[in-house]
Parts: sequence; structure tokens; C-alpha cells
Amino acid sequence: MSGGTVPAAWDGPGVVTLPAGARVRGRRRADLAVSPADHALLLGSGPVPAWPYEIIRWPDFWLPLDRDAAVAALRRAHERAYAGARVEVACRGGIGRTGTALAALAVLDGLTPADAVAWVRAAYHPRGVETPWQRWWLRHIR
Repeated sequence: MSGGTVPAAWDGPGVVTLPAGARVRGRRRADLAVSPADHALLLGSGPVPAWPYEIIRWPDFWLPLDRDAAVAALRRAHERAYAGARVEVACRGGIGRTGTALAALAVLDGLTPADAVAWVRAAYHPRGVETPWQRWWLRHIR
């Protein structure tokens, strides 16, 4: 999937370019002193930003509690990113759940789950997608 234009200012720590070209940001939820996003996908509990956000109930080191709702939210975030919106994903530590969500966006871009994990670890954080069940869950993203 490709499309919209992402503002040039969408740069800085945690901003990665998805395989098909959209830019998204991953970060820790506590890092609120960042440039504003147009939409945040927040994974689990924690501080909320001043910009629009959606929360996915997703315990640390585990999987989303409502997997269908999580995939739907990831699809919406993916569509927003390709429409030119500055989309970010954030969890408490900014690594495992955030890395898994970013890998899910890469799967929606067409990568295999294994390639999406490798992409996240190269482009975002070397420990992104921390658990075997998070890697397993990526096989169910369509």
C-alpha cells in the first residue's frame, strides 16, 4: 500500500519508514516531550498525549487482550499513515509491544512476519518484538 505525503518535519528519534514508504514513530509512553503526532496508538496503560489517541489494552510482554480490536486499530493506524498523517505507536518501555505493533504495520505492508521482526530490529530497536508469543501473533495479522 502506498499513497499520501508525510510532512517533512516528521523526523527524529523513533521515526521509521515502513517498507512501502509511510513514516511512523515508536516511543515510550512517558516521553511526552516529543513533536506532536496526528494520532497515537497507545498500548497498555500510562500517560496520554495532548493529541488524538486510541488505546489498545495490551499487557506488558503479552498480547492484546482483544486481538480483533487490536488488528482493527493497527489497520486504521496503517491507513492514516499512508494518508499522510503523523502516526505513532507507544507502550511503557517503547520496545516489545511497540516493536510488535510496528512489525504488524510492516506485515500489513506485505512483509512476512519473520521479515517484519528483522525489519523492526534493524530499523527501530534491536530487541523489538520481545517474546515468542508476540512473534507468533504476527502470523495472524492479515
